[in-house]
Amino acid sequence: MKIITNNAVVLSSGGLDSTTVMAMAKDQKYTIFSLSFDYGQRHRFELEAARKVAHRLGAAQHLIFPMDMSVIGGSALTSDMVVPKGRDNDRMAHGIPVTYVPARNTIFLSIALAWAEVVQASHIFIGVNAVDYSGYPDCRPEYIAAFEAMASLATKAAVEGTLSVKIHAPLIQMTKAQIIRTGMDLGVDYSLTHSCYDPSPEGKACGQCDSCLLRRKGFLDASVPDPTIYA
Repeated sequence: MKIITNNAVVLSSGGLDSTTVMAMAKDQKYTIFSLSFDYGQRHRFELEAARKVAHRLGAAQHLIFPMDMSVIGGSALTSDMVVPKGRDNDRMAHGIPVTYVPARNTIFLSIALAWAEVVQASHIFIGVNAVDYSGYPDCRPEYIAAFEAMASLATKAAVEGTLSVKIHAPLIQMTKAQIIRTGMDLGVDYSLTHSCYDPSPEGKACGQCDSCLLRRKGFLDASVPDPTIYA
């Protein structure tokens, strides 16, 4: 007999998008299992932000999964490559930047799927976006659809027909401004979130990396005050 539960694993980076997604899941009355990754990223400020967000939004559990993707390298977020700064919209819209972490969302969603099977979660939420983003291939609608199809073949629960998992990507066709307005309507405190790829030692946002520029533009376009503390 197939189990349909209201449990949801929500991937959380502590950033603007994933926090908005968690607020949406909460608003839809899902029981939230917040999942973050200590994957060898450049800084730990985002992990502290994720803890705060999970607490504020009443997650039933917040898990930080340890892995070290820096041993693979290949990304400015997990190695000593220089983080691009000051890129305009045209440059951000073309090509895949060095901040791309090889196969990151595939790895993260695989761990989420494993945890979903254990906690009997019929839903996985991820804050990928295919509009205001930096060209990452694992943020596209066709990628999410393909992963969901694979998930139906990948677990004991799915094969035995006891649990199927739906991948939710509610932000995938939204602009950053639309995301922010949605979060504001849900009462999200964006001052808790952290988006910067290359913050100062004190955790202040650089204001010039792709993530900072997209975040800052989003608040401006949404006509919402930006609570980010910039270096």
